Amino acid sequence: MNQLSSSKEAETFISRIHHACKALRDLPTPVIARIDGYCLGAGLEIAAACDLRIATERSVFGMPEVNVGIPSVVEAALLPGLIGMGRTRRLLYLAENINAVTAERWGLVERLVDSRQELDDAVTKWVTRIAKTGPHAMTSQKRLTQTWENVSVDDGITAGVRAFSECYDDGGQEPKSFMEAFTSRRRS
Repeated sequence: MNQLSSSKEAETFISRIHHACKALRDLPTPVIARIDGYCLGAGLEIAAACDLRIATERSVFGMPEVNVGIPSVVEAALLPGLIGMGRTRRLLYLAENINAVTAERWGLVERLVDSRQELDDAVTKWVTRIAKTGPHAMTSQKRLTQTWENVSVDDGITAGVRAFSECYDDGGQEPKSFMEAFTSRRRS
């Protein structure tokens, strides 16, 4: 970034980071951030753009941009929804790093593990669970949760009613097959 020499170059550079993050958010299936180590600046913005985050306890999180003369921008706008405005201000204004335990307590990550092996196992377990869901239901759920980020509660409920009814546009093939499998399973 210290080689950028004009506002146009800077805009092109930062727009590329935004487009990479937006591509993750636009995927129709959930995206899991696998974090092991430093997750700073644009790295944290990429993680924030993911739907779920799993980190090792040795991971460190921060937004150090003001220390190098630039503001935190683009997907840093997702941080208030994850950790609240006060904690976002703390990360951005003070440019302090937080440890993984604090990141989990704040809601920045959903799960902590001890080692890389446990990280791989946890990611695999979550991916496996997601893969077992109804593909149309999961796509609808992701789209709906993104809607909830940007609308009032009443509009979110309306969007939820619409999403539910759309599951039956084809006569309810996916819900019926998944519900049948659920109700006919063996209980131990």
